[in-house]
Parts: sequence; structure tokens; C-alpha cells
Amino acid sequence: MRGPQVRVLTDLKGFSDEQEIEANDVPMPELQYNVRALVDETKADIIRLEGQLRQEQERVASFVREKEKVAKQEALQKHQLQVMETFAGVLEQVWVDDTAGLLMLRGLLKTFQELKLRHEEEFKMCSIAWIACRFAHQLLIRVFQGWQPLQNLLFGLEVMSSWKDLLQCDQPYDFSDATESMAPYVQLVSEVILPAVRISGTNSWEARDPEPMLCFLESWERLLPPIVLHSILEHVIMPKLTAAVESWDPRRENVPPIHVWVHPWLPTLGRRIETLCHSIRYKLSTVLHVWQAHDASACALLSLWKGVFDPSSWEDLIVRYIIPKLKMALQEFQINPANQKFDQFNWVMIWASAVPVHHMVHILEVDFFSKWQQVLYHWLCSPNPDSNEITNWYKDWRGLFPPELLANERIRMLLTAGLEMMNQAAEGVELVQPGAREDVGYLRATEKWKYDAAQQASQYPAYHSVPGAVMGDMSFKESIQAYASDQEFDG
Repeated sequence: MRGPQVRVLTDLKGFSDEQEIEANDVPMPELQYNVRALVDETKADIIRLEGQLRQEQERVASFVREKEKVAKQEALQKHQLQVMETFAGVLEQVWVDDTAGLLMLRGLLKTFQELKLRHEEEFKMCSIAWIACRFAHQLLIRVFQGWQPLQNLLFGLEVMSSWKDLLQCDQPYDFSDATESMAPYVQLVSEVILPAVRISGTNSWEARDPEPMLCFLESWERLLPPIVLHSILEHVIMPKLTAAVESWDPRRENVPPIHVWVHPWLPTLGRRIETLCHSIRYKLSTVLHVWQAHDASACALLSLWKGVFDPSSWEDLIVRYIIPKLKMALQEFQINPANQKFDQFNWVMIWASAVPVHHMVHILEVDFFSKWQQVLYHWLCSPNPDSNEITNWYKDWRGLFPPELLANERIRMLLTAGLEMMNQAAEGVELVQPGAREDVGYLRATEKWKYDAAQQASQYPAYHSVPGAVMGDMSFKESIQAYASDQEFDG
């Protein structure tokens, strides 16, 4: 290991010569080693100095940026100081004019509008709107003194619109925030406009004449913050409407109808209408309790409330007071092709859009179609029935059903059953009386039930101790269960 490369020697021959030759190939190796060491050390110093220089340059750049930032802050603070001095001078003059009684609303508004236009950011930052609100409060109180908002609803709109733009700084408030009541414009409206509206609404407005209050709210809608509108609804409008509904007697009062003075409030009241609907439903129930199906005015009155009452309350009202009377009318209705009178049927049909369709379908199926199919069956079974007359009779009946009922699958099926009966008669097929299959099934179920009961009685003689306990007449529920068992229905 004496040269540039590792060598393996097998003997010492020529060892000294090679060593001398290799030593002669690299002149002054110690000097070269020292030179290389010095070069490496110098290079390391240069790299270290270069890093230090870079750090110093970065520090200088940071100082330059900091200097620029401080200079900008200094300039901003000087500007803000000048603006503050301007604000102080203007506000001092406003205070002097106010103390001397020389302050005018128009001049005050113009002064603060100019401040806002010239220094908008500082106007917001220093909450100058609150100061403006303080000076404007008494001036606006004097402007609106004696104001009747329901008689002169356009008065002051332009003035309040200008103050709204100034105090809200052209930025809409987040009225869902809890600090809304602390907004300067909200406070100004609450102390200047709201008292006049409350007094006028409480003393001179009648709930049965909604137009004046509705017109006021429509005209002032853009200028009334939601919290102020909420206060008007809760403390002026709702108490008046509630009292009017409580005093309303549908048995004696027809003019104006209640929907005329309640429905206009639906878009404004929102969920508050539920409080009124509860009272209205109770009032209507007192009338519907004695109502008869021939009085069509009830349908006209109730239909107006179908979209107002919630679906469950509406259905409960219909099922409790309307359905029983309609069923009674259909039960009394006679189907006579020779001399047909449609009064009771028409009484029911006018309710087609008001009564929930499944209830209407049920009463028609039970109390109308059962009789209608029987009449059609007997007519078809009569000697030489006139097919054209029967066809026209069928078409006339179908035409009496409104579209909402004809769209129902069950109604179409019941009408189709009559049409199929007519087709069978035309083809000479023996007709089966409607309900005959059900009657046969009922009889079979009855006989089977009696047989099973007798068998059970023979096994348990104690059943004979109660007369009629086994062999007595079945109830309607028992008949249905027996028929379901005979037909092998599950459940």
C-alpha cells in the first residue's frame, strides 16, 4: 500500500527500487499535503463568510422593510390624527349649534354625510353613526310628533331612508346577530317610529279592516328592521287579530267574511297564524255541528281554509263534521233511472276538492256504488233492456264525477265494473249480482264457524251454560274474521 493502488508482492526483489521510483513520481508529497490542507481551510472560511454576508444582507432587507412599514404607519397615524381633529372640530360645532338651539335636521344630515363621504373608514372605526344618532334623536322626535302612520303612511319615508343609509354605512346588518338591538339605526327606529305605530295601531286600527296596516307595512318594509317588524306583529297586530277572532261568531256574522281580514296576513304572520287557526277551527266546529249537507255555503267557507290549516287538523275537521253528513246524504240518495234526482249526489260532489280523496272514495264506494251497481244489474237483467239508454245513463253518471275523483284508481275501477257488467250483458253472459260472491263467502264462513263452534262445544260442555255463547249471532268483526279465514287470508 505504497502507491496510488494496492499491490501484492510475493518477494522483496525490487521493492526498494519501486519505492524510490514511486517516491520520485510525486515530488514533495508533504508540501502538497500542506497546500491542500491550507486550500481546504481557506475554502471553508470563504463559505462561512459568505453565509454571514447573506445573513447580514437579509437583516438589512428586513430593517428596510420595517422602516417602510413604520413610515406607512406613521403616515397613517398622521392622517388619522388629522381626521380625528376634523371630526372633533365638526362635532364641537354641532354641539355648539345644538346647545344654542340652532341645529337643523337637514343640516345635521348633510354634515355627517360629508364626513362619511370624505372619511368612510374612520367614520366606521370611530362609530360616528352613534354620535349622529344621538344628535338626530330629538330632532326626529319633533319631526314625527303627532304623526298618524296609518293615515299619512308616506310621511317621513324620504327622511328615514336618508338616515338609514347614513347610520348603516351602506352595509346591511346581520339581523340574526344578538347585537342587532344595539345598532344605531335600529335604536333610532325603535324610539322614533315604533311608538307612533303602536299608538296608532292600538287606538285607531280595526283588525277587520286590514288594509291601512298592510299598506303601512308595505310602504315601510325597506325601512323597518326585522326586530322592529317583529315587535309590531307581536304587540300590535297579533293582539288585535286574536281579539277579533275571539269575538267572531260565524252563526251571526257574515260580513265581512273572516277570510277577508285574516288571509291578507298569511305571508306576514308566518307560523303565528297557527294561534289564530286554532280559534277559527273551534268557532267553525260550533257551526258545523248543526250543519246539514244541503247547505253549500259551508263548502265555500271551509275550502278557503284548506291551505291554511295544517293537513292533520284539516282532516280531523272534515272527518268529524263533514263526512258523517255526506254519508247520510248518500244513504238517503235514491238511484232511479226513470226519474232521477241528483240533489243529494250534488251535495256530496261539491266537496270533492275539499275532502281528502281517500275519505271521499270510501263513502262513495260504501254508500253510492253499492246501490248504483245494484240498479245497473237489475236494469240489465230486466226483459229487453235498451242498451243505448243504459250506455247514455252510464256516460251521464261518469260525467258527474269531478276530475280529481276520476283520477283515482279505485273510482275508475268501480266505474269499470259497471262497464264490464254492461259488456257481459251485451255478449249474453250470465251476470253475477254485485255482492253475490261476498254473500256466498259470508254464508259459507258462517256455516263453517257454526260447525266448528258445535264441535268445540261437544268437547267443552261448559259452553252450553251460556245461552247463545256459541250459536248466537256473530258480530260484524267476527263475520269479517270468519270470511277472512274462509278465504285463507293471512294476518
